[in-house]
Amino acid sequence: MLRRVVLTALVTLVCLQTNAGLTAHAADRTVRAMTVDGLPTGTSARVAEAVGADWVRTALGYDGTGVTIAVIDSGVTDWHDDLAASHIARFVDFVNFQAVPYDDYGHGTHVAGILAGDGADSGGARHGIAPGVSLLVEKVLDETGQGYISNVIAAIDYAIANRDTLGVRIINLSVAAPVSESYLVDPLALAAKRAVDAGIVVVTAAGNLGTDTDGTPQYGGIGTPGNAPWVVTVGASSHQSTTTIRDDVVAPFSSRGPTPIDSLAKPDLVAPGVGIESLADPSSTLFLTKPGARIWGTVTTASAPYLSLTGTSMSSPVVSGTIALMLQANPSLTPNMVKAILEYTAEARAEYDALTEGAGFLNARGAVEAAAALSTGSRVVASTMNDPTPWSRHVIWGNQRVSLTALDPSSPAWRSTVTWGAGAGPDGRAR
Repeated sequence: MLRRVVLTALVTLVCLQTNAGLTAHAADRTVRAMTVDGLPTGTSARVAEAVGADWVRTALGYDGTGVTIAVIDSGVTDWHDDLAASHIARFVDFVNFQAVPYDDYGHGTHVAGILAGDGADSGGARHGIAPGVSLLVEKVLDETGQGYISNVIAAIDYAIANRDTLGVRIINLSVAAPVSESYLVDPLALAAKRAVDAGIVVVTAAGNLGTDTDGTPQYGGIGTPGNAPWVVTVGASSHQSTTTIRDDVVAPFSSRGPTPIDSLAKPDLVAPGVGIESLADPSSTLFLTKPGARIWGTVTTASAPYLSLTGTSMSSPVVSGTIALMLQANPSLTPNMVKAILEYTAEARAEYDALTEGAGFLNARGAVEAAAALSTGSRVVASTMNDPTPWSRHVIWGNQRVSLTALDPSSPAWRSTVTWGAGAGPDGRAR
């Protein structure tokens, strides 16, 4: 059986076409490692209000302007009424090498709408978390939602190379693949680390393996690159069709930790991922195969402009959009500082363990308020903030929950040279 394989020979990726080629390269002393090039798959207004993003825009005036998010997915439908062409900073196709933006699967368009949709076809109601952001759209999934890990790695490296030119601060990866090796040697996890080392926050879906085939909760279902400590791994919650976070629950399908092989505590937090209404492409596979998920807007259109989809793939861009708001409020934040703020301001629930909810439920209002306050260089104390949502006041550093009386921007733990969970924690104690 022939399989595509990622070869790490210095910085070169090689696609082998034959088993004989595999044997020859395995004997080559310049090849450090070989990994199977597996198939990753693509894992509203109510959401924006529930997590506090609407409050951020109306009360603080942040909408993500000036921040570019790399969306590594199935492409984008840039002619959608809710997604002005000006939002698309660049389109790169790693599948069919087309120059004009398109999305034959529909997943990437849905994700883009969660990030940057302005709600034009719904009177502004079904808008994204950060309507002011720009998007670097990188197509790595085909019309069936399948793709190769090597293309995802190439897309990550492209985002790193164009970080300064396009202003890329965040990578959204609503894709995942099964974990087959430690994150210390996994090429996809290491590609994500290169991005983080370059100052880019990498946000990825935890996966949808929270239950087994009988519906029984199961642990250990986190996919790659969500198994790496340096990324922000997002599980799914359900907003219960309300606009308050207080009645949200963790979605049963949301993958739980610990991570396979390395047994790290994941996810980092959970965000809405059930029944998320966002943009649709009428010619895409998802639109054609999910007629019951189609949603009409409030203006006359040739086809239903929205789809309702569920999965941690939807949760990830909710967090990425929130991070865009945080970075607009405080552009100096490092990836570790972003992650710390998200966890410290999250709402933890006593009924869930840390391998199910991570640090807690996303609190966009608290995260952006904290980010803005930290821009002055002063410490942030939860009790002095006016956020009605109670903050967890802890971070999960490695496999330990560390309670903090305040977020101190001068902590060495937030430096770009520090791997999350390694060495001394944010409280200064050795781990």
